Amino acid sequence: MTDDDPKRPRFIAIDGDSANGEPMPPKGANDEAKEMRLTALEQEHRDLDTAIDTLEERMPYDRLTIQRLKKKKLSIKDEIARLRDELWPDIIA
Repeated sequence: MTDDDPKRPRFIAIDGDSANGEPMPPKGANDEAKEMRLTALEQEHRDLDTAIDTLEERMPYDRLTIQRLKKKKLSIKDEIARLRDELWPDIIA
């Protein structure tokens, strides 16, 4: 295949490709994307909290479903904490 072949997959360098002389983006260039992801995760966390409360109010409630939702909520909470640490590191001077 040649470089002009339309069937050849095209790949782009996300973090720059120093081997090809592409510049590396400045540190923190992905902060906006991380903040958007953080906002979406916080909303999903709130939605899961509301869903869990609603399911617990109903009798009889499905314990397995509630347990799964709580597990999902906890994993989202962990990812939120990880993203916050990446965006705003707690550096003790």
